[in-house]
Amino acid sequence: MEGTEKLIVDSWSEGPNNKSRKTRTTKLPCFLATTTVIFWVVLFFAVVIPLFYRLPTAMTIEDANKNVFIAERAHKDLYTLSNIGTKMVGSKENEIAAVEFLLKQLNQIKEDSLKEYYDIEIDSSQVSGQYVEGNLVIMYQGIQNIVVKISPKNSTSETFLLVNSHFDSKPFTPSAGDAGFMIVTMLEVLRVIATSKQPIIHPIVFLFNGAEEIGLMASHGFITTHKWAPYCRAVINLDAAGSGGRDILFQSGPNHTWLVDYYKKYIKHPFATTVGEEIFQSGIMPSDTDFRQFVTYGNIPGLDMAQCFNGYVYHTVYDTIDVIPLESFQNTGDNILSLVRGLANATELYDTSDQKTGHAVFFDFLGLYFFHYSEATGEYLNFGIAGAALVLVFLSIWRMSDISQVSICHVILWFILVIVIQIVAFALGLALPFVVAYVMDSLGLSLTYYSTPLLVVGLYVCPSFIGLSLPTTIYYSLQWNDKLSTPYHLQLALHGQAVILALLTISLTALGIRSSYILMIPLVFYAASLTLNLLTPMHDKGYAWTALLKISQIIPFLYISYISYLFVVVMTPMGARAGSDSNRDLYIAGMSAVGTVLSFGFLVPLINTFRRPSLVVYALIATTALSVFLASSTELGFPYRPRTSGQRVAYLHVRNKFYEYDGSLSKDESGYLFMYQDRRKETVLEGTNVNLTGLVSLQSRCEKYMMCGMPLDERYSQQRLQSKWMPRSNPIIAPGSTNLELLSKTIINSTTCRFEYNLTGPPQMGLFFQAYEDVTITDWSFLESYLNNPPVYPLSFHIFINYGIDSSPINFFVETSKHNGDFNVPLFQLGVSGHYIGDDVDEESADFRSKFPAFAIQADWPASYERYIF
Repeated sequence: MEGTEKLIVDSWSEGPNNKSRKTRTTKLPCFLATTTVIFWVVLFFAVVIPLFYRLPTAMTIEDANKNVFIAERAHKDLYTLSNIGTKMVGSKENEIAAVEFLLKQLNQIKEDSLKEYYDIEIDSSQVSGQYVEGNLVIMYQGIQNIVVKISPKNSTSETFLLVNSHFDSKPFTPSAGDAGFMIVTMLEVLRVIATSKQPIIHPIVFLFNGAEEIGLMASHGFITTHKWAPYCRAVINLDAAGSGGRDILFQSGPNHTWLVDYYKKYIKHPFATTVGEEIFQSGIMPSDTDFRQFVTYGNIPGLDMAQCFNGYVYHTVYDTIDVIPLESFQNTGDNILSLVRGLANATELYDTSDQKTGHAVFFDFLGLYFFHYSEATGEYLNFGIAGAALVLVFLSIWRMSDISQVSICHVILWFILVIVIQIVAFALGLALPFVVAYVMDSLGLSLTYYSTPLLVVGLYVCPSFIGLSLPTTIYYSLQWNDKLSTPYHLQLALHGQAVILALLTISLTALGIRSSYILMIPLVFYAASLTLNLLTPMHDKGYAWTALLKISQIIPFLYISYISYLFVVVMTPMGARAGSDSNRDLYIAGMSAVGTVLSFGFLVPLINTFRRPSLVVYALIATTALSVFLASSTELGFPYRPRTSGQRVAYLHVRNKFYEYDGSLSKDESGYLFMYQDRRKETVLEGTNVNLTGLVSLQSRCEKYMMCGMPLDERYSQQRLQSKWMPRSNPIIAPGSTNLELLSKTIINSTTCRFEYNLTGPPQMGLFFQAYEDVTITDWSFLESYLNNPPVYPLSFHIFINYGIDSSPINFFVETSKHNGDFNVPLFQLGVSGHYIGDDVDEESADFRSKFPAFAIQADWPASYERYIF
């Protein structure tokens, strides 16, 4: 780069060369463009990537006397916990083995604690309750929580810090990362605090919750019923959307910026971004955490942190301890231990109601430094920098007119034309990756980059570069102005980019989008370089000003490429579990486009300082074409690989029975119910040993039967219209059964009839209610708020039932109202589903399961559905 800048400066070192001229400005040799590209590529791989994956040295048992987090000890705990296996709610593994393991560890910590410094209470409790979630009610019974409170000796503080994570798991996963990793982190943090003399002011409550994965039930039970919950004033919630790597802060507050102050002060390895918070809260990520329950039902502010790397193994059989580096334990442990100690001594914890100061803007720079400020400060900062940039652009235009000895109106008119060109370039830079994503999806080629992330560069980054460079390159190859020099015209192009960013920054900030800080970063550094150029003769020395410009854009490039890479790493694996109705290629294309435009918006126009800039455009087009070919016509573009990045295949082995009003069985069918996790659906299974003959859409069934006449759980019901059904001739033999018993039918008055029921079955069951036209359900055992605000037709009432250690029967009643008082006719339909997660399937189902290819990660279990009419 130094040689390049010297050539630029030397070629324009003789006087004010930006006066009008009839000859074209001398440009640099085109081979130097290659050197420039190499510089930015090396900068990314030599700085961004190493810092992105940097982890601290892991502490071993030999360091135990230092009162620090010991990664080796946490690793040993996780080895035992994850070896228990799948810990589904209601299973022996979750309700007995995991609970026994945790109680054993906690009692040992209590025994080893410094009893003259701390009091430790261990409470193992069961919770039951219900709440509305989307279009259904989640009802739970006998869910287990293990809650530990460590208090400084003789503490008088009645305000607690809450630290939470969950030990249950999704089906068929040992859940080492989600969230066994965080559970053992909490154990080790408690262990270190309990055995060190470093003081704390406030008691700390550690909640090891036993039911998060299917509805956030245990945290709801704790925050609404536990004796310590009313005293908890802030929460650190720990979860995972991946396994290994660094923990990211992706939600804070809300409206409590002091928590982010403590994060900055005490966190040892910062990794956080407001962009992540706003993206997560927008709902485009197919995940949720207990943090929502604490905020919604407890009004507790806090910090939500999670593992986010290697999302390919998340919720799969491959979420094992061997994919988590020991250093990752240390990274998270250092952070949580320090943060817990800091917040346990926070004076703000005495009365958090006085601490509401609005939202925060926060982000780390390459993990080296953490920036944060209030939303109000961010508004002033964004408006100020955008305004300053606009003023500097005007001053530059005024100076161009003075040096070139033309009227300022003449320069402004040309500037307006250049701004139009830059708007077109900006729009194309954002749009072309979306076009590629849309076309690939239309051809049935979604997720081609899933196992080969490098394809993202050719498929989406290069088209963004083409969009950015093509309009400017064409313009400068055609335009000729004998009053303004080519270097001045190039400056005008960059000024146009600055104006676009300034106006976007102002607009997005006015809309309350805190992530607009990301637009401010390249803008403030451009304004800084422009200021220095205006204060020196470099502004008017041909291309000399490009030296400062390139230097000024190094920091924006490092940060924006860092944050863009983060979201590609996090969002790419999510593409295979977001559902078939979502084209996740558009998200990756969008992130790639925004990252490219913001990283290189002030740099791409500089290709016109080299001879034959069109060669750069041709090279980008060739790279895109090659990438499309590789993605569409070679194995590189096949999305899935065994173990490392498989296809999630979710289906149920279903037995459906339909009973009529007189009790007769009118329909008995068996088959496989598929809910597709990704855009490719079953197409990638074509040509394999899986026989999918007879596979049909559920849509017609959904129009005919209540809730499609299927055992839909909370997730299936949301995507029922994308699901498919494949019947089989032989009945599916379920390993158990649901039993709905009508206990009584009582006519309360002339218009009201009451039904009482008893329900038994597996730990996961569902109830579906749909009254006939002239009947209204007026009361029942479930939430009145849900009854008064029913789901929009054709959705029925849906009660999703889960039980943990308590398997006692579910007793409930339903009251119906009918104006004519005739209760000897059908009043409503009642569907009962049962899910036998983890149980064996019959022989034919086992054979069907064995036919799937090695890249398929199956999540399947027997299920039953009975439809009754009462």
